[in-house]
Amino acid sequence: MSRAQPEQQAPPVQRLRVRYAKRGRMRFTSHRDFSRAFERALVRARVPMAYSSGFNPHPRISYAGASPTGSASEAEYLEIGLAQVLDPADVARTLAGSLPPGLDVVEVADVATARTGGLTELLEASLWRVETDLPVDAARAGVADFLALESVPVERMTKKGLRTFDCRAAVLHLEVGDAEVDDAGRPGSTLDLLLRHTVPSVRPDDVLTGMRSAAELPAPDRMLLTRLAQGPLTPAEDGLEDPLATAPTPG
Repeated sequence: MSRAQPEQQAPPVQRLRVRYAKRGRMRFTSHRDFSRAFERALVRARVPMAYSSGFNPHPRISYAGASPTGSASEAEYLEIGLAQVLDPADVARTLAGSLPPGLDVVEVADVATARTGGLTELLEASLWRVETDLPVDAARAGVADFLALESVPVERMTKKGLRTFDCRAAVLHLEVGDAEVDDAGRPGSTLDLLLRHTVPSVRPDDVLTGMRSAAELPAPDRMLLTRLAQGPLTPAEDGLEDPLATAPTPG
């Protein structure tokens, strides 16, 4: 006896893009844990989601460019498909009240009025702030030695095993900011890093590993990563544009 065909779901009538932040302790939230928390928030907020077709329908949510577990972020993005047209501001408000503290909705935009391109395509690069206990002079020497090289191979364990890749090619901008002092009064340094998204992905901690290798620096005892922004690169590739910006009007 043939199995009955699953019911076909209606396509979304509206797509919204959501920018959210991971702050404080929530930086340790894995992508899987966040996706569960977000789906529960959608239910609590009574957002009328569109669902996929098939034997196991699931809400239409597309994630893009998730930050590594352990890093804070002010610019994570996802896209949801709705079964009913809503005001993006209303969705932002109801979701903000349904997510746990530290997972915060920053902005919601309608895809219909946004710039063209898929969300993954728009997220070309990220701007990171890296706080470490490296002395400022040592950090500056590491940055100078790193940038002077054409290639800096590093190793990292991935889902496919130990991989070796060049972390230098993904770095578009790297400089040492102001001296850093943590809550305990310990001195350190801050790095500003503009990093192109590549395959395999290069992470800020990979760049720190490359710097240590290039300048023979000691491993930092503390390191805090915060993604400040991600989006399309400017034409000069020296900054980022807003991926949720309204598309320009023709004419």
